Order: sequence, then C-alpha cells, then structure tokens
Amino acid sequence: MTIEATRDVIPFRQAVRAWFLISLQTFGGPAGQIAVMQRTLVEEKRWIGQQRFNHALNYCMLLPGPEAQQLAIYVGWLLNGTRGGLVAGTLFVLPGMLALLALSAVYLLWQDTTVVTALFAGIAPAVLAIVAQAVIRVAKRSLTHPFFVALAVAAFAALALFAVPFPLVVAAAALVGWLVHRLAPHVFKSGNGHGSDGGPAPLIPDDALHHAQPSWRSAGKILAIGLLVWWVPVAAVALLLGTDSVFTTQGLFFSGTALVTFGGAYAVLAFVAQRAVEVYGWLTPGEMVRGLAMAETTPGPLIMVVQFVAFLGAYRDPGALTPWAGALLGALLTTWVTFVPCFLFIFLGAPYVEKLRHNTAISAALTGITASVVGIIANLALYFAEHTLFGQTFTWAWGPFNAQVPELGTVNPVALVITVAALVMTFVLKWPMLRILGICALLGIGTVLLPG
Repeated sequence: MTIEATRDVIPFRQAVRAWFLISLQTFGGPAGQIAVMQRTLVEEKRWIGQQRFNHALNYCMLLPGPEAQQLAIYVGWLLNGTRGGLVAGTLFVLPGMLALLALSAVYLLWQDTTVVTALFAGIAPAVLAIVAQAVIRVAKRSLTHPFFVALAVAAFAALALFAVPFPLVVAAAALVGWLVHRLAPHVFKSGNGHGSDGGPAPLIPDDALHHAQPSWRSAGKILAIGLLVWWVPVAAVALLLGTDSVFTTQGLFFSGTALVTFGGAYAVLAFVAQRAVEVYGWLTPGEMVRGLAMAETTPGPLIMVVQFVAFLGAYRDPGALTPWAGALLGALLTTWVTFVPCFLFIFLGAPYVEKLRHNTAISAALTGITASVVGIIANLALYFAEHTLFGQTFTWAWGPFNAQVPELGTVNPVALVITVAALVMTFVLKWPMLRILGICALLGIGTVLLPG
C-alpha cells in the first residue's frame, strides 16, 4: 500500500484544527510533546499506525534539533504533503514563541512573572501525569518481546545512572537491533505493535509507504529552497544593519547551534549559556536561569529559550533601532534560524526514509532505536519529575555511576498535591487532557492568589 503524494489522507482543514489543538498542549519538553502526539494521532484519531509513528520518530531522533517538532513535520507531511508539514511544524512552535515573547516583555517591564510562573507551575504536574501515561502506552505497544524490554531498560539506565551521551545510546541501540536481527530474526516477528487494542485500523497503516519518489533532482531543489529560506533573513540583516550588529551575530551563532543540538536542548544549552553570558554579554547568569524556567513552563520545544536570550541581548544593544524593535527583531530572527532547519531536514530526508521501511537491516536498526526511545522518554520523565517536585538536585557519583538525585528536603508540597490530583484525573477519572491541564493551571494560580 502507498500514500499518494498529491492526496490528503485527511481533509486539510481538519488537520489544521488538530495541529492547532496539539500545539496548545505541547508542555513538558519532548517527553510531553511526543506523549500528546502519541495520544492524539495514534490512539484517539487513529490517523497513523504505531509502527509508522515510531519509524518517523526514530528518524527524528537521529537529527539535530527538537525531535518532537520534527516528528510533527514528518507526520504532517505524511497526512497532507508539504503544506501539511509546514502547518504542523509552524503551529507546533507558534504558541510557545508568542508566550515567551510576552513573558520576555513582562520581564523587562516589571521584572516579575510570579502569577504567570504560578500558572505554568500548575501545568507542570499535569504534564507529569500525561508523560507517565505515554510511557506506559508506548511501552505496551512497542516492547513486543523481552529483548525490547531489556533494550529499553538498558537505555534508561545508561542515561539515568551512567550519564552516557544521548547520541551514543541511540547509536548503540541501532547497532544492537541490527545485530540481533542477523542472529535471531524471530525476535522481530513477535508482534506488530499496533492493532492489539481492538480499535479501528489507522488511516496510515503500519505497512504504508509514501508515494513520493526520492531523487537527486528533487533533493537538490529542496536543499536550494531550504538554504535560501534559512539564510536570506540573516543576509538581509547583515546588509541593512551591518555585519558587526548584534542581529548578524545572533543569526550566525544560533544558526550554528541549530546544527549541533543532538540529544535535546540540554546538550547544547550549557554552551549557549556560556557564550551568551560570558562572551557576548547578552544577559546575566541569573537571567539565563529565569529564561530557562520560562521555556520549561511554556508550550513548545525547550530550545525556544534562545529566543529569550536574543530578546534581551538585542534590547540592550539595538544599534540604529529602538530597544523594543531591536528586541523583537532579534527574537524573531533567532526563532527563524533555529527552527527552519528542521523543515529542511524532514522534507529532504523523509522520502528516503520512507523507502527504507521494508529494508530489513535498516528497519531492524530503527526498531532497536524504537525500544530505546521508551527508555529515553522515561529518563526525560524522570528528569522532569525531579525538577517539578523538588527544588534542588545533586550529582551522585560513585565509580561508573553518575546520576542526578533530588534533595528530599526540598520537595514542593504544592507540586506534589497537584501531581497526585493530575494522576487521579488521568488514570482513574480518565478525563480529557485539555481539561486536566486547565484544572491544574487554575490550581497553580490559586496557590498565589489565595491568602496564606
């Protein structure tokens, strides 16, 4: 079965509405964002099969940049072609971009975001419950053999207990998957990972291939257009405002960081913070921490924090522009060069990845990555839980072990209570996600507004 490249799998307007609703729920970093798409696209709407979803996610895990946004672009492309990918990827970051712009302005005007922070502090525990549900559901559908369970546990342990770099974990999982397929191919025939829940068949079945034919000519066209779209704004800023302006520096610097964000935003944020604070002087260390807190509690990828960095840096060194105009230009240019490469990577590579669906060796390697993804999401959930429920963590090192451990005395009782309430609403009452997020957000605001 193939998916026609020129035919919408679902009506385009229906897809736009769905991506808009998903974009409002993209809290909690990649774990929460993947959980939202898993729940909405695979389980509720059944637009795509579990293995197709995993196959797309595996490719995105190999790319630099925010894998959740790249997954949205990939699935949008499968459902509605190029325009579907553009809409899905744009809507995925739009709410977070607007929210962080507003918070950045509030920060500069009043230096106080207490109520807004309290709102998102209520949302964070809700995301914990959503991520926990996603880990369980993805594990049930993807870990169809004890070998895959062991691989997921090994990936989690490597990240959580031994601080193994993320790219090494993914590469090792791919290699192990390929080796096991050669030595014990029966392991990969133990289940299909979808359809066991008794629901209707997805619109894009697990064995479906996209009809787009990859070619050097098509790839060259996509590459040329992508590079022009990516770099023309940077060139325009350099010509109009000077090559030594803060805007040109930010455009070049954040274009570079967009190419090295393997392993998620945290893998590159230490470098960004060091350069932004110590080399360029765009903001102070305390402001970098505040910006990271804002990015962690607003929708969209965590790497969106670079928008806050650019906003403050350009506000303080606007050149010929007014401070507010400079701040807006710096923030928008930085957002552009950070996320445009994601579209290029997907539109360039997805047709080739689709053709590898039935290549048994490649599929085995990607299936190994699928199993490790369960452990990776679980590790992200653990990290998010530690920083939501506790005020401080410390590094525990002993021999080869290297783990982040929470300071038990810094537990946040309010976050703990809201987390328990969110778990009850998710697993016992089985309420819709938006209702849970809304109630938890109100609980968070209540902690600030109520006396005492």
